[in-house]
Amino acid sequence: MEKFVPSLFPALAICGKMHRPWGMRYSERLRQRIEATDSRLCVGLDPRPGSATPAETEAFLRQVVEETYSVAAAFKPNMAYFEAMGLRGIEILDRLLSWMPREVPIILDAKRSDIGETQKYYAQSYFSHWNVDAVTLNPFLGYDSLEPFLGWEGRGIYLLAVTSNAGSADFQRRKLDDGRSVYQLVTALGERSRAAAMATDVGYVVGLTNAADVLADMPDAPLLVPGLGAQGGDLAALAAAGRTAPDVINVSRGILYADDDKTYGQRAAHWSATIRAAYQV
Repeated sequence: MEKFVPSLFPALAICGKMHRPWGMRYSERLRQRIEATDSRLCVGLDPRPGSATPAETEAFLRQVVEETYSVAAAFKPNMAYFEAMGLRGIEILDRLLSWMPREVPIILDAKRSDIGETQKYYAQSYFSHWNVDAVTLNPFLGYDSLEPFLGWEGRGIYLLAVTSNAGSADFQRRKLDDGRSVYQLVTALGERSRAAAMATDVGYVVGLTNAADVLADMPDAPLLVPGLGAQGGDLAALAAAGRTAPDVINVSRGILYADDDKTYGQRAAHWSATIRAAYQV
């Protein structure tokens, strides 16, 4: 683990979760950040449980944020990695979210799915307590399970549509009798929300490894795109799709755990430049 260098960005210390700037739609805030950084890179924060102490893990994450901040269009903490550390992991996430810079949208990768009453408390936890900007959700329980998340001004949700794993073929890419694929039922939920003028923006998770086959069917809504870097996804199809939505491409392992002598900031800059070059072709 690389040595923590404190206070690279002292201003971050004043950017608490209680000061996140609402007042515009989530997609517009994300678009502004993409334009300000000239970057579509989403930096995934996936702290692997191991021999590190909680203090060392928290210092590691803070260093990643400080070093990658200038090229991060968004940050994406993954709940699973924090939950794997038990209570200490949740405490680390709580402190980290309180400290992270308010001008960078935070997408909490939770993939929650439950009946509406339970979802109401998930929404309260993520949007009210932790004040994150967006959350990933599993839409399998249907539209009413999304409704508790749809009335939050300035926030966003990303529905799992076509994920980057091979198992996405088991359900998500299956064809229905009417010719549609299952993932198109997911995007129909988002379009239903948009037609109802709900306060929360709805986007989709589309894995880069499977993007080429499905992008033509995706609404021009924000995409969260995993699969670049360690998973070997190709940017060409995404860059050629001519989309106008503020899509972001996530890299986690390629920044946090690459086997090289580069800093987190240098790795993030590399991936940001790789994405930018693909979009300029």
